[in-house]
Parts: sequence; structure tokens; C-alpha cells
Amino acid sequence: MRFKVILAMVNEKYQDTVIESAKTAGATGVTILNARGEGIHEHKSFMGLTMEAQKDMLLFLVEDFIANNIMEAIYEAGHFGEHGNGIAFSLDVDRAIGLESQMPTMEKDAKDRYF
Repeated sequence: MRFKVILAMVNEKYQDTVIESAKTAGATGVTILNARGEGIHEHKSFMGLTMEAQKDMLLFLVEDFIANNIMEAIYEAGHFGEHGNGIAFSLDVDRAIGLESQMPTMEKDAKDRYF
């Protein structure tokens, strides 16, 4: 099987919706990390203290053939078309281990989609 990892920085208010949408599109799980980002625009400050937006980093390890569908679901659910709501990208995975519990679901999905 071929895999991709999808990394998505998501505003907290959209996190649950993004996760549910990704699962509906075929993701079998997610890892959530706290993160903060800095973009092209300066951060707002309050009395000399910089106010940085906290975001959650969502990591999805998915099969290659459903990665684009999941990316589209994340884009829509996270309102990424609006300024400052997040960013997502995918990378090819050379090797993945520890997926034994998810393999039956992944194999069934692959059979349902290809055969």
C-alpha cells in the first residue's frame, strides 16, 4: 500500500468539523498537536505583548488514492478559502509501520473503490 501524510494547521473552532469531514472522506484516524504559526502578516500586540494565534496541527496518515478527497474535505470544513483559517499539505510516505489495527478497514475501502 502507498501512503501520504496530510498535515493541516486548523483554527480551533473548525477542528471537530475538519476531523469529521476527513473521516467521512476516508481517513481512519488523526493525531492532534498544539502549534502556533507565523505568516506573512505581522501579529497583533497588546501592551507590548505579541498575540499569537494558537492552532491545532492535525496529522492524517492516509492511503494515496484517497488523499485528494480528504484534502478537499479539509479545505471546505476548515474554511481555508478565508484569510487566516489554516493551511494543509500532503507528503509522500516511504514507509509506515504499526497500522495492523487499521489494515482491515483500509483493505475493504480499497476493494470497494477499485473493484
